[in-house]
Amino acid sequence: MPDAPIILCLNAGSSSLKFSVWDGEDCLADGEVEEIGRPGALAWVRQPGGPERRVSGRWADHGAAVAAIFALIGEHALPEPVGVGHRLVHGGPDHLAPERVTPGLLRDLRGVVALAPLHMPSGLAGVEAVAARFPALPQVVCFDTAFHRDLPEVARRFPLPRGLSDATGVRRFGFHGLSYEYVIERLGPASRGRVVIAHLGNGASMAAVRDGRPVDTSMGLTPAGGFMMGTRTGDLDPGVLLYLMREKGHDAERLDRLVNKESGLLGVSGVSADMKTLLERRDRDRDAALAVAMFCYQARRQVGAFAAALGGLDTLVFTAGIGERAAPVRAEICEGLGHLGIRLDPARNAAHADRVSAEESACQVRVVPTREDLMIARHSRAVLFAREGEGTR
Repeated sequence: MPDAPIILCLNAGSSSLKFSVWDGEDCLADGEVEEIGRPGALAWVRQPGGPERRVSGRWADHGAAVAAIFALIGEHALPEPVGVGHRLVHGGPDHLAPERVTPGLLRDLRGVVALAPLHMPSGLAGVEAVAARFPALPQVVCFDTAFHRDLPEVARRFPLPRGLSDATGVRRFGFHGLSYEYVIERLGPASRGRVVIAHLGNGASMAAVRDGRPVDTSMGLTPAGGFMMGTRTGDLDPGVLLYLMREKGHDAERLDRLVNKESGLLGVSGVSADMKTLLERRDRDRDAALAVAMFCYQARRQVGAFAAALGGLDTLVFTAGIGERAAPVRAEICEGLGHLGIRLDPARNAAHADRVSAEESACQVRVVPTREDLMIARHSRAVLFAREGEGTR
């Protein structure tokens, strides 16, 4: 067995399958199969220092996409993986750390699909596709909910009757945990103290962390909660949904589309869920400008709430697509946070520097590019090939 077993990391979406190949801490290649099940599908692969190679085709399902990924691995003379790690959004109440895939585990996970119906079916499809084509290849699933498993009860519970909460398991689970875990590790000693991490992408959430441990998080039972996102509403007055059911005849399926696919940046702007597109349009499009302003306002409000939960703020971290690349969004979120000691350096912010706060800022503001796939590789290697001193949190 090699010193650092080769791990293939898979991150399945409803019509896509991202992958990366890891030798220890080194990413040998990454890529994606896009538009699975649709005509005009595309697969691409990229190796460090080399050009991106694109291949068009048609892959009927995630099983075909898995076969395409293994073909790309062979064509690029990459070493064959000895294990596969998957990101799964939800582990439910009983699965609180990365685990090796077994038939029993898969049965359990099918039972929590309703907690993340947009994400879990595709994630499980990726696991099942590998098992069908390569039954001897060991697999590990890594849960985005695991990071938040130790949330204090005051943050974990919803204000519902205790009997209902206990009987149904309805609680705050939190998500984007692999990203938060990576950021905390990257911060090193700077993770000591009071930290808010803003994972801002098409799906967006925040975590309040004290001395590396989660104190609160914005998402709740499902990834639909929190502040507004690309196509999701975030938190709503529950009376809105009751009104739409009673007075407008909306059923569960219609509400699901509304909450998860038709709202957020897309719903407010009427044109796009993509922040880059909205930033380019906002000077001439009032609705695009409103969508950006609402996103920044709600994110700023969430930072303030978590600073209150932490009793102050030492470090604010931006990560994920918007957080890492949208300097105007970072600036607008921080603009109203001077009372927390936050001062941005415009030049550093425009350059997406590691530290974007000004020298006189009492609160450090950082930009940390996330690597969820590296965390998957580490966890998978530890679960499958644990040595003394290794393991998962």
